[in-house]
Amino acid sequence: MTDTVGTDCLFEALHVCKQFPGVRALDDVSVGTRAGRLLALLGENGAGKSTLMNICAGVLQPDSGELRLDGRTVRFATPRDASSQGISTIFQELSLAPNLTVAENIFLGREPRTRLGLIDYRTLNERAAALLERMKLPVSPRTPLHRLRVGQQQVVEVARAVSTRARVLIMDEPTSALSHQEVDALLELVGELKRDGVAILYITHKLDELEGICDDVAIMRDGRRVAEARFTDVSRREIVRHMVGREASDDRVGKPRRATGAPRLAVDRLSLRHASRRDDYIVRDVSLRVDAGEVVGVFGLMGAGRTELLETLFGAHASRTEGSVSVDGQAVACRSPADAIAAGVVLAPEDRKQDGLLLDMGSRQNAGLPSLADCTRFGLLSRGLETRKVRPWLERIRLRAASLEQPVGQLSGGNQQKVVLAKWLATQPKVLLLDEPTRGIDIGARSEIYELIDELAGTGLAVLLVSSDLPEVMSLSDRIVVMCEGRKTGEFSREDATADALMHAALPASATETAA
Repeated sequence: MTDTVGTDCLFEALHVCKQFPGVRALDDVSVGTRAGRLLALLGENGAGKSTLMNICAGVLQPDSGELRLDGRTVRFATPRDASSQGISTIFQELSLAPNLTVAENIFLGREPRTRLGLIDYRTLNERAAALLERMKLPVSPRTPLHRLRVGQQQVVEVARAVSTRARVLIMDEPTSALSHQEVDALLELVGELKRDGVAILYITHKLDELEGICDDVAIMRDGRRVAEARFTDVSRREIVRHMVGREASDDRVGKPRRATGAPRLAVDRLSLRHASRRDDYIVRDVSLRVDAGEVVGVFGLMGAGRTELLETLFGAHASRTEGSVSVDGQAVACRSPADAIAAGVVLAPEDRKQDGLLLDMGSRQNAGLPSLADCTRFGLLSRGLETRKVRPWLERIRLRAASLEQPVGQLSGGNQQKVVLAKWLATQPKVLLLDEPTRGIDIGARSEIYELIDELAGTGLAVLLVSSDLPEVMSLSDRIVVMCEGRKTGEFSREDATADALMHAALPASATETAA
């Protein structure tokens, strides 16, 4: 093992400590990044990685310790202070303005000006277009940001950071919502930045993407740095062992499952019309079924319509929906999410913070929201009834929190996802729709989510799973449906699903050939 901190570091955090109420988030942590090198900061959710990143970015202040840039001590009161000294950060949770255009978001606060002091929109859009081309994102710089999917917005976030020409770039799970093509473009860009001498601090849970870009690793556990090494000197098994504090299996493939009952969810020619373009469809003529006790995966590239398919099944776009849906052989008309929940269909959304949780509330309150009718006495909410309703599920999913009252915004991503699942499981659903259930979740929590999905399928629950992680969707699913440009372009059994076959069906040109 070699120390990542040294005299040749461009930027370093030394002996940093940070305490939150009831939690010591960082305990004497030191890491450093060198010009032209990438340091991967690894660890399970809750290890302290994001807290350290926020201190380096000026979002939080350390209780003790120091930051050094070019060997001199620096202090950042705000992210703007950090940016002004050449440190740019790409946050996992987007920090963009949805009502502004893509170009306006990229250059927000740094807009080019005319001689009269007005924003030079021509130059602004030209510069943004060049960046978007570099990032291989085929959207107009004049597009309002809110029209983009989460993954596309993540690319805009990356483009904004790159546009600052920073000397130090901090990247927190930058590929968590990206398609395969976008990931490839980003990793290629990372290589270019390293060749330009940029020092990069890179936080990720996807160890596979470190091949070819990573120089050094620092591993954290329980708020401490427990190991550091050159990337080429440490094996994947050693990395995982340091992260979780024990030997961990790298095999994610669960036991083969078979459907145990009749079709629980049946979808026939489901379509979703575009909100603004007449005669255009986001989802077109999709038919599928999920049997009781079965996990069906939905795979596709960005823009394939996977998220929109789940949202449509959940009643989120009723006025633009065509086709039929039945649950346990009974036709259901999901005119709203409330109708879907009543029919036993629930959705764990892609963006859990925005769409799945109330971050200022505790896990008890969040988990009890869909079950309020069962938790009232004489028309008033009973805290005792609510606790008895949700505690068994929170315990079953092995939630790690200081208490049931701790705001879920303070929990790690993995524990936040567990609260979303507990919320729906407490309603005893028949069909569970999962949209990117392990996005931004560490290896340990991910394994627990996998085990829970397997356990739920074993009880007869029907699971329809969307995932951009190809190995994940292959290992979890009994069958896999592939979508491309809103259409179903393939369906594969577990035995027949290969990476090549799935990608062939997911690519637009391949989809055309398949349809032909």
